[in-house]
Amino acid sequence: MHLLTQDIHTHASDYTLYAHRSFVLARKLDWDHALEDAIKSISIQPSLTGFISKGIALCGQGHVREARAVFDVASISTDQNLKTNHFLLLTKAIALFSADKHDEAILLVKELAAVCPTLDPLGCHVVETYIRVQLGINAFDSAHHDEATDHFTVAVNSGAFSSKYIHQIYEDLTVLFGWDLESLCLTAHQKRCQAFLSAGKPDEALEAHQYMMHAIDESAKASCLDWSNGKSFKQECSAFCVAKGDVALTASDYDKAIDLYSAAINSNFASDAVFAKCSKAKLGKMLWIEALLDVQKVIELDSLSYLGYNLKYEALHGAQRYDEAIQTFQTMLSKLDNAPDIQTRKLRQQYRKPSEVERDIQQVIDAQLDNAPLRVLNTTTGLLYNREAQKRAFKMSIEYKELVSSTIMHPGLHMKRIEEVAMTYLRYAMLSHRWDEKEPELQDIQGKGVYDSELDMVSGMSKLRSFCKTARDAGCNWAWSDTCCIDKNASVEFQESVTSMFRWYHHSALTIVYLSDVSSKSGTLATSDWTTRGWTVQEFIAPKVILFYQNNWTLYLGDDTLNHKKSSAIMQELKVATGIDLPAFPAFRPSMSGAREKLRWASTRITTRQEDIAYSLFGIFDVRLFVDYGEKQDKAFGRLLQEIVARSGDITSLDWVGKPSDFNSCLPASITAYQAPPCKLPLLLDDQILSSVSSLRKTEAVDFASNLYTKLRDMRAPRFATQRLHLPCLAFNVTEVRVRRLRSLAPEAHFTYGVKADGLHDLDITTEETLVQFWPVRPTEQKFVLVRPWDRSLLELPDFSEPLKFMELSDFGHDTESEEEYGTPPSSPSDDRSSDYPVKQEVVDLESRALRLLVRLGQPFSAFLLAQQHSGEYKRIASDHDIIGQVKDALSVGDIRTIEIL
Repeated sequence: MHLLTQDIHTHASDYTLYAHRSFVLARKLDWDHALEDAIKSISIQPSLTGFISKGIALCGQGHVREARAVFDVASISTDQNLKTNHFLLLTKAIALFSADKHDEAILLVKELAAVCPTLDPLGCHVVETYIRVQLGINAFDSAHHDEATDHFTVAVNSGAFSSKYIHQIYEDLTVLFGWDLESLCLTAHQKRCQAFLSAGKPDEALEAHQYMMHAIDESAKASCLDWSNGKSFKQECSAFCVAKGDVALTASDYDKAIDLYSAAINSNFASDAVFAKCSKAKLGKMLWIEALLDVQKVIELDSLSYLGYNLKYEALHGAQRYDEAIQTFQTMLSKLDNAPDIQTRKLRQQYRKPSEVERDIQQVIDAQLDNAPLRVLNTTTGLLYNREAQKRAFKMSIEYKELVSSTIMHPGLHMKRIEEVAMTYLRYAMLSHRWDEKEPELQDIQGKGVYDSELDMVSGMSKLRSFCKTARDAGCNWAWSDTCCIDKNASVEFQESVTSMFRWYHHSALTIVYLSDVSSKSGTLATSDWTTRGWTVQEFIAPKVILFYQNNWTLYLGDDTLNHKKSSAIMQELKVATGIDLPAFPAFRPSMSGAREKLRWASTRITTRQEDIAYSLFGIFDVRLFVDYGEKQDKAFGRLLQEIVARSGDITSLDWVGKPSDFNSCLPASITAYQAPPCKLPLLLDDQILSSVSSLRKTEAVDFASNLYTKLRDMRAPRFATQRLHLPCLAFNVTEVRVRRLRSLAPEAHFTYGVKADGLHDLDITTEETLVQFWPVRPTEQKFVLVRPWDRSLLELPDFSEPLKFMELSDFGHDTESEEEYGTPPSSPSDDRSSDYPVKQEVVDLESRALRLLVRLGQPFSAFLLAQQHSGEYKRIASDHDIIGQVKDALSVGDIRTIEIL
């Protein structure tokens, strides 16, 4: 500038000096002085240089219209030289751009390139590149980052920098506008990288960086590296990606998080924490193998940290490589144990060792198998497994390994999870069916699979195979059939199987009832032989879920509900066929309460072995007695009834008519004695009881009633000892026995006797037995007594029968339903009057309860006739009909006694 001014002072008439000084002033943005010099140049001598300098100055001042006119005049000075004219138009475009006519400037350059494609295409590219870079910078500064990336991308792809001598070729532009074309190239690339990064596109930013390093020449790479590293572009890019990735990861936008973290990793500034976060995102997408690759990098960068092993465990677990996952987890625990800081070591407390989890699993398995059959069939292989083999199979299964692997990481839910998985794996189905003439036995299939073709000739294999397949299709891994899953030659196993069968059916996931004689026709279930068998009573009462299958192994009536106990149609058929009320079907709890009603359920059933009629009821009454085939029915049945009476105090099982048992005369010889319902006696209404109590209060009966109540309250429960029944009762001494008539002349003749007893109205008794006749004028040494078995419920206090107390809690500890919900009939005397005698009455005073007791004792009752034996004990005289006694007055209630009965 100073030199040009000196030259002008020396050569004041040199128009080129004024034009050149105008260019310099324009570069300094001194537009007014630049315009003055340009006008001076033209005034001395019009020239192309002068017009260009004036046009540039006018554009700088914003006088675009005048500038256009000047450039038009300047074109006249080109002497039609295309190259000069081309340069003039490029200069015009740059000047227009300086006047903020951006679109017009770009359009001019594009049209010039299109009209003169061969004249100077590189020049057009250079000018457009300059314009684009400036536009990109403006957009970037205004935070319009996407727009900036577009401009910078056009600039770097324009081809303007294809020649490393570009700054020499277009030296004129450098002089006119002060351009640094060499740095313009780097500016375009670097600004492009920054624009992508600021636009939230780190991947594109890194790609732009790679493209820059590839596109620039060797001499510029050093400065680019300085810019990338010294100005921390990659570090900034990495930090940006990580920050955005964290937001995406928190929002569970795993795809975006993976892209961002991957971009950070590609910047070569990623730490082990970034690799860990990228791994977490991939775990969220269940990209297990890809996550493993990142985890390995975490471990490489920080082998002492537990985090890498934690993530590696999760990736291996997700990839179902459970053995490796557990091993990795153990390594993680050791890292936590040896961590240098206390906080990290505390994290160890939230995890469990695999050995600890396996111990818990073993306990759950043992508990599950305690309520499962001793030996079952694998529904997939058809092989027999005992409990130990089941445990080994479970531990080898993918379910077990997944369970160990998952619960060591999440101990808070481990017991619930263990129980769910163990229960699912150990699900078993039970078969209930009518035996055919020949069924597969243990020795037929032991060591073989039921699906093996070599067993084709074994009778009953088709049914067994179909059962296993049906169980497998229902989701049960195991199946049990009584024909082949019990070693009948092993007495201990056989004993346990018989006494535990009810529990096995109750805890089964499914009981499949196969009806070989039933087709799809409705109503045929009721006529099936299956409904007549003794063992099938417990087999359909005990299970929670039951499905009936017809002879072709399709569901009965086509009913595809998950549980036929919820099918009203099927349950109604069973009620008709069995006589069991519907409430007992859905959920039954074994107990000794309501013994008389439960005995009635089985009273019409038959079994191949006569002892089985008793053994099949062990589970229903929740008793465990010794199984002794060969002892015959009356002894087996007697032992069962003895246990019921002795343990529960329930005397309803003594209410029967028929032949007595040799086991004890108070017990029937056969269960058929319970087919007839107990005698129903008239019940007093509350108003009647209150009226009678009011009348008794006015008599001397009050003290008598109170004393009687106290004595009866202190009576012991009935019990058995050496097959003798010690029966608490109210006894009435018999004063006369006379034969009235002979019913039949057959060998089993029935005699009807007239009987008189102290305090009772006269009554008739019909029996097969021959009684010693006597009356006052003809006395006899044999004593007879009519007794009313003592029913504690008359006291309006809790009954001796407490089913829950005697239950095996290990069997039914998980069942929380009340006894009423299980459909178990109430404990009651033979006439079921206990429902009128609530345990808790508002009438709480002793006198009121005593008088109410006296009123009830005055009502008709079921009585036993006992005959004294030579040894002093008594024997019950069996009758072919109920013996109904009736006291003569309120004070004639009998003597309180406990009588020993043979």
